[in-house]
Amino acid sequence: MRAIEFRDVSFSYGEEGEAEPQIGGFRLNHLNFAVEEGEFVAVLGHNGSGKSTLARLSNRLLEADSGEIEVFGTLLTKKTVYEIRKQIGIVFQNPDNQTVASIVEDDVAFGAENIGLPREEIGERIAFALKAVGMEAYRNATISRLSGGQKQRIAIAGVLALKPRIMILDESTAMLDPRGRREIIDVVERLNREEKITVILITHFMEEALRADRAIVMNRGEIVMQDTPAGIFARHEELLTYNLTLPRIGMIVKGLNAGGIPVSDTLDIEKLAGEIAECVS
Repeated sequence: MRAIEFRDVSFSYGEEGEAEPQIGGFRLNHLNFAVEEGEFVAVLGHNGSGKSTLARLSNRLLEADSGEIEVFGTLLTKKTVYEIRKQIGIVFQNPDNQTVASIVEDDVAFGAENIGLPREEIGERIAFALKAVGMEAYRNATISRLSGGQKQRIAIAGVLALKPRIMILDESTAMLDPRGRREIIDVVERLNREEKITVILITHFMEEALRADRAIVMNRGEIVMQDTPAGIFARHEELLTYNLTLPRIGMIVKGLNAGGIPVSDTLDIEKLAGEIAECVS
């Protein structure tokens, strides 16, 4: 079943408050794409490509100028938006902007309380969400004393407490250090695999896309590439035309070949290590 589908969707911010340069008057220009239930999709693109706009259109934080958006077979409209927002959870870039309480369990409970769940069920959802992100020990902690990665995990837990079927991460690791980014992507990958949550990961970190089932590249409000991560990164010359680069392992492979150490064009770290060992032995 398709989790979410865009059909000929266009959107423009207009002249006032224009955050990014427009192309042909549109931020998204007749966009068509779909994500299957349980899929992990990475959306890549440089600043201004339209990828964050896509996230906000998905649950009507922004309203499309034209076209249709469907979530699990239900058309996204003013009448259906409340129910559809229960299906989609979005985690944004800055965890501090998503914090509504000073104590972890109160923050995680906020969304569940707002939809009127019974107190007992809220407690169960807090426990489930904190366990899912590996933060059970911090239930009574003060959020301001947590690291950036820990805060973002709490933001994810707050979304999980609503038990969404789709999770969208909109540049959610952009403000974290490399360790924090790995922690968040590990959590997201596990939620996709074990809880069967459909994941749309919007990022400009190429390494993060390696975890996805499929990668989509956006440029100037349009989808210009769509394939497995390996298929996308094999077209590295084309990526450069969209101001994107290879993930670090891809750059290492290119450097080794240029330096006279013949290794295959792989994105598998263990395979690359084995080939290097063979070359130098």
